[in-house]
Amino acid sequence: MTFPMVARTVHRHVEVDGVKVFYRESEPARDDAPVLLLLHGFPSASHQFRRLIDVLGARYRLIAPDYPGFGHTEAPADFDYRFDRLADITEGFVERLGLTRFVMYVFDFGAPVGFRLATRHPEWIAGLVVQNGNAYEEGLSDGARDFIALRPEVEGAEETIRGLLTLEGTRGQYEGGTSRSELVAPDGWTLDQHFLDVPGRKEAQVALAFDYHSNVELYGEWHEWLRKHSPATLITWGSNDPFFPEPGAHAYLRDVPQAELHVFETGHFALEEKLPEIAPLIAGFLDRVWPS
Repeated sequence: MTFPMVARTVHRHVEVDGVKVFYRESEPARDDAPVLLLLHGFPSASHQFRRLIDVLGARYRLIAPDYPGFGHTEAPADFDYRFDRLADITEGFVERLGLTRFVMYVFDFGAPVGFRLATRHPEWIAGLVVQNGNAYEEGLSDGARDFIALRPEVEGAEETIRGLLTLEGTRGQYEGGTSRSELVAPDGWTLDQHFLDVPGRKEAQVALAFDYHSNVELYGEWHEWLRKHSPATLITWGSNDPFFPEPGAHAYLRDVPQAELHVFETGHFALEEKLPEIAPLIAGFLDRVWPS
């Protein structure tokens, strides 16, 4: 009997500007394997890519860092939690690892982090995999718009944000919109909540929530980058995402009309339910766009 190769994954830290960045990285069979940088979302961390790394990591080099304020990464007590700073640390992380060319997977918070990297270093980007990583006004639900409009000076705004940082709220992000919730392992939201409950983490998430408007303000710049550089793009999208609905996926086609688009009947964390369908698409995409 022949078994498929399962990735060997290493877990390390690297220091970037006083931040001890945790990351997981697969060890592919080939030294010249295509590189896929995996940028996670809220309220998760690199662990959300564990199964994808297991499936693809023996063939490709998959690298997934935790941002400051997430997962196993350790940041100073006075770290300034803004999306610009998450991008700064991720940029430094890429440089510390010596990466000069990679395909970038952007999901949720990974989109604003990743597009900041792309506009700073277009030479790094060999292609994009977009999974419920919004960059368009059409991709914002009414609930998302209300969330983005929250400001610290508005009475009750912080309490609204903190209401999402509970076990019920975290679980809902995983199970909401799924076709078969029994396919979604409880480990994901349980681990996310563990990290959210670490002292100081909720304050970090509140600060990032109040800064989310800075991402919307950059949408035009990101669209211009997409049009100018026309990166090879694979879009996989959970159509029942309550935050970033399906029109956000189709909107990319205005700026990258050659993009390959696949929509799945699932929610925000599409990989949790649809990994068997999405992983082969990513593998085929990497084989096509990476120079042989």
